[in-house]
Amino acid sequence: MSKVLVLYYSTYGHIETMAQAVAEGARAAGAQVDVKRVPETVPAEIAKSAHFKLDQVAPVATVAELEGYDAIIVGAPTRFGRMPSQLAAFLDQAGGLWARGALNGKVGGAFTSTATQHGGQEVTLFSIITNLMHFGMVIVGLPYSFQGQMTLDEIVGGSPYGATTIAGGQGQRQPSVIELDGARYQGKLIAETANKLFGQ
Repeated sequence: MSKVLVLYYSTYGHIETMAQAVAEGARAAGAQVDVKRVPETVPAEIAKSAHFKLDQVAPVATVAELEGYDAIIVGAPTRFGRMPSQLAAFLDQAGGLWARGALNGKVGGAFTSTATQHGGQEVTLFSIITNLMHFGMVIVGLPYSFQGQMTLDEIVGGSPYGATTIAGGQGQRQPSVIELDGARYQGKLIAETANKLFGQ
């Protein structure tokens, strides 16, 4: 079956949790899945004093690894309505892959978190998706067939452009059951799409 990379950047652990749910969904579709993170660029003493989650166990990815996957699902929190600099710096190093068309036709998707309901989730997703489209990737979001994102019973993330969660202004809210289900749904759908395109 297909080979899927869940690539993420997480400051306080919300996206790390979402990444694991995305990976669960992709594995449920029979894909071989790796979960990796982009390098942290904040100096260690500053990250520690700002209470970054420093015990993340996912290995750090390299740009060269990306072309070895059939699908790449990218997650990061928002920074003022766009992807954070750590993820941007990583993707900015992929010019060689772009020049060779190494990611053309591969499947891509995005997921994110914001502090508030209207903190730029969809714009952040598009800031990630824009990069993936420049690499020539086929984008799969979180369609309304995942009906949890339409609930009016609780505040919940979710967008047709990708799975999302709301973290709260102090990071106090963890991804909800619906949000994690959405992440699994998107991961499964991306893996199923990759299986159709690349599975033997």
